[in-house]
Amino acid sequence: MSTSNETSGGSTSIDHAIAAFRDGDPILVHDAADREGETDIVYPAGAVDSDAVARMRNDAGGLICVALSNEVAEAFDLPFSQEIIDHPTAADHELGYDERSSFSLTVNHRDTYTGITDEDRALTITELATAAADPEGFDFAGQFRSPGHVHLLRGAPELVDDRKGHTELGLALADVADLPPAVVVCEMLDDETGRALSPVDARTYAADHDLVYVEGREIVEQLG
Repeated sequence: MSTSNETSGGSTSIDHAIAAFRDGDPILVHDAADREGETDIVYPAGAVDSDAVARMRNDAGGLICVALSNEVAEAFDLPFSQEIIDHPTAADHELGYDERSSFSLTVNHRDTYTGITDEDRALTITELATAAADPEGFDFAGQFRSPGHVHLLRGAPELVDDRKGHTELGLALADVADLPPAVVVCEMLDDETGRALSPVDARTYAADHDLVYVEGREIVEQLG
């Protein structure tokens, strides 16, 4: 996939991001400076293999999560974690960047062993994509167990019209790319500072690895 993800006018091309997704390639998405201020590497869940998991571990370093659409989460009766944790830590959950967290359950596919290896997580992730493609005909509890090593995120019902997190930004791209509503997101961190990778460095990584970089605001403006 070409890194020329900017038009002659200098605006980031969502078309390149959509095309990359359709090809099964990851893209880099920066949400916003006044939100988390993070760039995530984002994959269509169905395209993730063990090499992709290793890349996220080594090159990104954040938490590897699978975002599912609200409709899929409803079909599988997936709650928000905060709603089911019976502990004082779940109360008064104030976030500086959003009104709520998207975290749901953690899962492993039942055919995994420990669930944490690259192969195990890749299997869990690709089977989540299979589940999302036909939620009504899928026995979720029969195929997955909790707790596990893949974190599930529950998307807002109207995606970026409701919330502008990486969960919704990735799912919006999957939607227009005609892919199952299941995407993998993983924050890119900076080994030197220990903080989120800066947009400048994220753009450099994208250029070095022939990947598309896109700003969240462009996804919101063009797909919202």
